[in-house]
Amino acid sequence: MRGMTRPIGLATASLLAAGAALAVADLSERWGGLVPCALCLLERWPYRLAILLSALALLLSARGGRLLLWLVVLAIGAAAVLGAVHVGVEQGAWPSPLPECAAPALPAGGSLAERLSRLPATPAKPCDDPTYLVPGLPVSMAGGNLLYALAFALILAISLWRTRRTTA
Repeated sequence: MRGMTRPIGLATASLLAAGAALAVADLSERWGGLVPCALCLLERWPYRLAILLSALALLLSARGGRLLLWLVVLAIGAAAVLGAVHVGVEQGAWPSPLPECAAPALPAGGSLAERLSRLPATPAKPCDDPTYLVPGLPVSMAGGNLLYALAFALILAISLWRTRRTTA
C-alpha cells in the first residue's frame, strides 16, 4: 500500500513494553521473593505472545507488521481481561476459574501420613491472596498488570490508528 511506513518504532516500543512487564514479574520473584499464583502465571502468556508478534512485525512489510501489531493490541487486551479477572478474585467478587487456585484436597485412601506425602512439596499460592510489589500501596500486582495492560493496549492502538497513513 502506497503511503504506509513500516512500523519499526512501534514494533520496537511494543517489544520493549512487553519485555518490561515480564522483567518486572521475574525480578519481583527473584529479588523481591514474591510467589506467583496460577492466575499470575497465566497473565504472563499474552506478554510472551506480544514479544513474538512484535519481533515478527520488525521483519515484515508495513502491512504485515501493522497487522501483527494489531494482534499485539488484542493479546495485551487479553492480558487486561485476565488482570481484571484476577482482581475480581482477589476482591472476592467471584471464585477463581482455575482449579489450581483452590486449596489442595487430601487424597483419599491410606493413612494420614500417606495422604500428606502425596500433597505437593510446596503449596500453591492462593489466587485470592493479593500480592503487593510495594507494601502499603493499594494496587496489587494483578491490579498493576490490569492498569499496565490497559495503558499498553490503548497507547499502541492509538499510535497504530494515528500512523496508519503518511502523506507522500
